[in-house]
Amino acid sequence: MNHKTTPLPVILLLCSLNVLLGQQVTISGTVNDDSNGETLIGATILETTSGNGTSTNEYGFYSLALPLGNDTLTVEYSYVGFQTRRLRILPNKDRKVNVKLGTGIELQEVVVKANSYQEQIRSTEMSVEEITTREVKVIPALLGETDILKTIQLKPGIPSGSEGTTGLYVRGGGGDQNLIVLDEAVVYNANHLFGFFSTFNTDAIKDLKLYKGGFPAQYGGRLSSVIDVRMKEGNNQRFAGTGGIGLITSRLTLEGPIQKDKSSFIVSGRRTYADLITRQINKANEDKEDYTPIPDYYFYDLNTKVNFTLGEKDHLYLSGYFGRDVFNFNSDFFDFNFYWGNVTGTARWNHVFSPKLFANTTYTYSKYNYNIETKVTGFSFKIGSDVQDNNLKTDFYYALNNRHTLRFGVNTTHHQFGVGRLKAGSDDGEISFSGGNDYTGASFGAYLADEAAFGVHWKVNYGLRLSGFTNDNKFYAGVEPRLATVYNVNPDLSFKASYARMYQYLHLVTTSGIALPTDVWYPSTSKIRPQYSDQIAIGVEKVLGGKYLITNEYYVKWLNNQVDFVDGARLFANNDLESEFAIGRGYGYGLELSIEKQEGKLKGWIGYTLALVKRGKFEPLDASRNFSDAGNYFFPRYDRRHDVSVVAMYDLSKRITLSATVVYGSGDRTWMPVGRFTFQEVYGGDPQEFVPVFGERNAIRLPYFFRSDAAIVYRFFPKWGESDLTFSVFNLTNRRNAFFLYIEPQYENKDEPLENPIAIPTGLKLKQVSLFPIIGSITFNFKF
Repeated sequence: MNHKTTPLPVILLLCSLNVLLGQQVTISGTVNDDSNGETLIGATILETTSGNGTSTNEYGFYSLALPLGNDTLTVEYSYVGFQTRRLRILPNKDRKVNVKLGTGIELQEVVVKANSYQEQIRSTEMSVEEITTREVKVIPALLGETDILKTIQLKPGIPSGSEGTTGLYVRGGGGDQNLIVLDEAVVYNANHLFGFFSTFNTDAIKDLKLYKGGFPAQYGGRLSSVIDVRMKEGNNQRFAGTGGIGLITSRLTLEGPIQKDKSSFIVSGRRTYADLITRQINKANEDKEDYTPIPDYYFYDLNTKVNFTLGEKDHLYLSGYFGRDVFNFNSDFFDFNFYWGNVTGTARWNHVFSPKLFANTTYTYSKYNYNIETKVTGFSFKIGSDVQDNNLKTDFYYALNNRHTLRFGVNTTHHQFGVGRLKAGSDDGEISFSGGNDYTGASFGAYLADEAAFGVHWKVNYGLRLSGFTNDNKFYAGVEPRLATVYNVNPDLSFKASYARMYQYLHLVTTSGIALPTDVWYPSTSKIRPQYSDQIAIGVEKVLGGKYLITNEYYVKWLNNQVDFVDGARLFANNDLESEFAIGRGYGYGLELSIEKQEGKLKGWIGYTLALVKRGKFEPLDASRNFSDAGNYFFPRYDRRHDVSVVAMYDLSKRITLSATVVYGSGDRTWMPVGRFTFQEVYGGDPQEFVPVFGERNAIRLPYFFRSDAAIVYRFFPKWGESDLTFSVFNLTNRRNAFFLYIEPQYENKDEPLENPIAIPTGLKLKQVSLFPIIGSITFNFKF
């Protein structure tokens, strides 16, 4: 170990721990994809004689202790979909062993996949879902636009929001309680087109991992889930490209070595082009007096990343994301411009202090903002909001021995909030007014965790996270214990349990059931305390025949200091926004069951979720305001009792892959009037106003949700690379699922309300709005 570059406290800690060790040597290094140099996350390393093993961390690094000796040992390296490599290693000194794995079609691949199940069985991780981009690209998608966030919604325990949207409601949590990070930078609004598409371009993504519970100690800041998305690093072996042309977007990704084996780059872009078509339609009809122009709308994404090997022990990574939605409508007398988007940047330095100690230091920048600009003859109006973060963190990974792996680190974030900025006035300056508030805050975190093995069967991951937040001359601190344990009955069966407390210091200001770009993030203040949750989960995992993995989990979650809004809340251009808040609590519990198959011609999974969630005991911060059902518990809109998903992918041949999905869910809930009464100004006169009467909050459940999709992927193998045509059908049965309900008055004569504005309806009828009928699409994809 180089003491000149290692912090003194770390040296003292590690020296004291090493006293406990016997005579051992350590092999360490990285595991990479042989074809492009990408690090492989979660690759398995196994010493075959003793059965001791480990896996690569999220940076591709591993460390494995071997007994000191003069006899060679066999170490096996494996990863799902790759050929296993077995190396003979002489354990007479510490060694750096970097391994590259290649893909293949040998029978050995089946063994690799079975081993991946057994590694999952042995792991303390539970309540975790992973998805590969290979799966995403063959699963049917809306308008053929593959989407990694929509695909993860097909896993159990992750019901979506409204139909077609990317909103996530994990184990009873709200849509704002998901921590979404891209290359470790927070993404505050991961949606395009009002939530129908996510910000993640599948061609640029390497790995997605979602935690529903049992959160590792390094994660904090949200209550319900962590979605860790990592970009590709770029091909350091050769220049390559991928892309596609679909009905609504085109995309192109270019990657290659800057210096072979030492540095690489990747640039990935995506853009819709409907606006290019609508502009030509508008131009062709501009001379028609009765023609109403079609508004402009488009979105784009740009992902960039470069990485450099600075030496045997140092790697540097720089990455960025830039995304924007733009909606414009301009006429002679009225202009409307609405744009929103995210910007993230990451600078990451990996350093290997010793064969046992690895460190990652990261700086990230995140910003989300929206702006609405309206101009009417002689008057202009602007409203917007933004949130901006600067974060610095350091994480250490220390493999003490094969029984203990320590992880510890610290982080700090500076937050800036622009809430409800408003500026309006006349062009001549005689009328002018403005509003909005700016806030700053800082959050802190430190954690220590140990994954300890006790004997052959029992393993425990226990840790503690300390968090804090300061704003408005107020400091909040949180103590967040984490515990996850596994008992391995045999290589094919394990029982697991976990507990986690999470704190959330930022709150989303929204009254909608879908993710809108006008949602506003608001910090904890002296009046608004941080949210926190406690979750307990137990489960069992079983491998059947080496081909099928069955997972069954049960959970219960308690939510405290939940944020909602008083009746008639005014959320825009309000300088006293806190007066609109109501604070309460909630709880949820349920079970999740899945069966998964990853090898063979037929792959896929079946998932089922049974869940219940309630919120209640809400009290307005302003005692003069009202919150309906203030003292009672009620079902939130996203309470969904049953969810079933079936996903199947079948490789008919080398050229043809068939895929299908079937989704069923209990309808979401909604709050509708149950009656009405009228006011009269004069006794015996005509009614002047009809006032709806609401019953219990969200007591009405929408009709059940059902959708089936199908796709065919036909591949070509030209000399210059690979390509395919993907034919997909969304909503194969053409079922019109409810997006929302509304009440329509009924009259004896349909023209009566036009003739008499205060006509009394004879009744009321509940109607639904649906979004998507059966939709077919075709996409051309290529790779070179």
